[in-house]
Amino acid sequence: MKKLIFSVLLVMQVLLGMAQSETKVTGKVVDSKTQRPIKGVVVSVQNTVLMKLTNAEGVFIIEKVPTGTQLIQVKSDGYTPQLLSVEVVENQTVDLGVIVFEEDITAELQLSLITLTENDLGDDNSGSENTAGLLQASRDAFQQTAAFNWGQARFRVRGLDNEYATTMINGIAMNKLFDGRPQWSNWGGLNDATRNQEFTMGSKPSDYTFGGPLGTQEINTRASLYRPGSRVSMSGTNTNYSWRVMGTHASGMDKNGWAYVISASRRWAQEAHFEGTDYSANSFFASLEKKFNDRHSLNLTTIYAQNSRGKNSPNTEEVNNLMGIKYNSYWGYQDGKKRNSRDKDVEEPIAMLSHYWKINSKTLLNTNIAYQVGRISNSRLENPIGNNPDPTYYRNLPSYFLNNPDNYVTVNNPDGSTTVTNPLADIAREQFLLNSQINWNAMYIANQNTATGESAFILTEQRNDDEQFSFNSLLNTILSDNVSLNAGVSLKKLKSHNYTTVTDLLGGAYVLNVDRFFSGDNSQFDLNNPNAQIGEGGTFGYNYNLFANVAEAFTQFKFNYNKVDFYLAQTFSRTDYQREGLFRSGNYANNSFGKGAIEVFENFGFKGGATYKITGRHLLDFNGLYMTKAPSLRNAFFNARRSNDFTPDLNSEAVISADASYILRAPRFKARATGFFTKVSDATEIAFFYAENIGDNDGDEDSFVTEITTGVQRRNIGGELGLEYQITSTIKLTGAASYGQYIYSDNARLKTSDDNLAALGQSPIKDFGTVYLKNYRQPGMPQQAYSFGIEYRDPKFWWIGANINYLDDSYISVSKIMRTDNFSIDDQTGISYPGATEETVREALRQEKFDPITLVNLTGGKSWRLSRKTRDTFGFFASINNLFDIKYKTGGFEQSRKATFVDLAADRAYGSPSFGPRYFYGYTRTFFVNFYINF
Repeated sequence: MKKLIFSVLLVMQVLLGMAQSETKVTGKVVDSKTQRPIKGVVVSVQNTVLMKLTNAEGVFIIEKVPTGTQLIQVKSDGYTPQLLSVEVVENQTVDLGVIVFEEDITAELQLSLITLTENDLGDDNSGSENTAGLLQASRDAFQQTAAFNWGQARFRVRGLDNEYATTMINGIAMNKLFDGRPQWSNWGGLNDATRNQEFTMGSKPSDYTFGGPLGTQEINTRASLYRPGSRVSMSGTNTNYSWRVMGTHASGMDKNGWAYVISASRRWAQEAHFEGTDYSANSFFASLEKKFNDRHSLNLTTIYAQNSRGKNSPNTEEVNNLMGIKYNSYWGYQDGKKRNSRDKDVEEPIAMLSHYWKINSKTLLNTNIAYQVGRISNSRLENPIGNNPDPTYYRNLPSYFLNNPDNYVTVNNPDGSTTVTNPLADIAREQFLLNSQINWNAMYIANQNTATGESAFILTEQRNDDEQFSFNSLLNTILSDNVSLNAGVSLKKLKSHNYTTVTDLLGGAYVLNVDRFFSGDNSQFDLNNPNAQIGEGGTFGYNYNLFANVAEAFTQFKFNYNKVDFYLAQTFSRTDYQREGLFRSGNYANNSFGKGAIEVFENFGFKGGATYKITGRHLLDFNGLYMTKAPSLRNAFFNARRSNDFTPDLNSEAVISADASYILRAPRFKARATGFFTKVSDATEIAFFYAENIGDNDGDEDSFVTEITTGVQRRNIGGELGLEYQITSTIKLTGAASYGQYIYSDNARLKTSDDNLAALGQSPIKDFGTVYLKNYRQPGMPQQAYSFGIEYRDPKFWWIGANINYLDDSYISVSKIMRTDNFSIDDQTGISYPGATEETVREALRQEKFDPITLVNLTGGKSWRLSRKTRDTFGFFASINNLFDIKYKTGGFEQSRKATFVDLAADRAYGSPSFGPRYFYGYTRTFFVNFYINF
């Protein structure tokens, strides 16, 4: 009887065990150097909501895993991530055994990359379209090359501005509503804290947003995802700063459900790569998570990144030949110290609260709210009643005298020959070389000696004080074994206060709030307070608010099968803009003060794609997208400083994008070859400049105009290739190539807005009709790029790498007003200007192509394990970019001052134009050295 009872109980136990068995995946993660377990590694099942962290023994167990072939992703900052394919059988446990993690060299490469992406980003005409910062998270060989090696030459992936990508922190889009671009310096210097990233290329699906034709970047700051430990580093470089110190500590999740991360850094330079460019930045980060239970967690993230730096000037060829490419006209000595007149300051702290709700084993809801407030300011000198203080002002340069035939003198030589000289040009050259920087002392003296006490010169800040509230909620759910759904809603509400404040009267008593180019009521910046005397800290020139509200929703279905994966996604958004004038402008008395009209843009998008798995190693990938995109807030108002009026003929952009790829994933050889196509229609571009002969019969030499170009059509077509071959366990070769044709695919329409016309009681808008842009190249980026690299990684944990890069087909930004009929046809007679034949006009308007660039870069590093029992590590990383000190242009723009054929010909007649193109130059030889300790 006892045996019978025992047998029955044993059978029941077995049956009960079978009934209670679950489908699980388990494993253990260890460090390759010490073979010790790693805590806090993130292990997730792709295309599901399942995710676990390894415990103190490095072990993870994921329960209720869907059956079939699944991809298990294992990642932790500082280590090379792994993607494992497993076959899951119902009611069985898949044991992956020991997973060995190797240190990730690219984590140190990212520290070098940031010195490039922060330089000048967000400034007009400064290369802000560079996409290097977007690619930090990518492991693709082509994308890493584009970021680390080509970024210094302002390469743009697929020729697209980064406004066509979405950069997110915890699912909140960080692209500015003002211009559509992310403000990288909002989290600059926080490399350690922003390493948890996910990246998608092109229009491939993202779990967080619909995205755009360039891709998405998601930065996750959830505290429990950081590997526990501390890191301290010290860096030196000669790029946009000289020194950096940074420290980070992550606690990991404790037994009470708390986890936190703190990080701080400082970067500074008395003078950076270009003359007079000082730099000072302080950054702080904190993330705190409370896990209430297995279903609910809250995470609070705060980011404070203050950045102040001196800008460098774009210069003409004449100035570069006289002073060199590192010359910067923005600074001058004051009391023995260099003082830059063009500082950019960014201080926009961010607070985010995130709620993670695991509704069930198949559904996760993530809700985030964010609040950001702060300022972006750009300082500049103004001369209300003084001469232009810019040392490169055209009347100060030799070219001003060289272009006047009356200044040439013929001198008889003793041998009977003659020499033609220009004494005034020679004097101007000597004076410029002696006075090539801003004279701060002279401005102080002038201000202290004006008859009324009013400052002839002042220093101002153009301020954007933004306050933005953001909300989003993201749903991720598994509908069946093969189908998953991503859906999200988001809201943004922005108030942007735009104004100029007087920061330094430079020894004067006040400045009148008037425009000296006009008289009477037209001269008043604020008719409600005429002839106001403005002191330091007062508001001068313009003062207004911009309001923007954006609501967006998207859904995305992903289908995963043995031979094919595919997805379908759609989005809808509503955007509205409004301006509120706080000054009543003298030239726009009836439409500048108070709130203006509200303009609404409703947009939609569809995309889809498929991956066909020929075998486990060979794949074909296809993606397509059609979407409309609201114009940026910057382009919505053609004269926001003075008027509530919206830009005429303003439309949403239409974007079509497609790509096709062949992907090879062999154990030693990885490759991706992609062909791509993108077309952007109905884009709007706004520019500002001084112009001559484009407004009235007498010419507009001192007329400051707004150039409004609408209906812009761009077409980007090309291919990209990325190769990676592991020759041996220690030697790896990489190759990358990009060939594109990025053009304006059709003509557009151009109008100008001229305050002079408004002062006469006329409409400020003048229609110049067609602007002939068709087949001109899009500017400011190489359209060809090639790279070959070799890397040696020694088993004793040191490594060295080298790469050579060739970049070509980079073009200048053309003046659009010069591509209208106004350039060659006399508006008074209706016929062509003398000498303006088809051949001479074509030659005058030929787009300048920059010289090709060959850059060689070296990288290397070593790490030492300080203890066999812990992960304590000491190491260094070093790089030299542009080894052979090549001087090269990264961009430039034609000046529009000489807007007619006869004026341009006269300016070029003597070979030294006063209004020639202005150029931006890349870094010459630079270095970056970083020492770090992990403990």
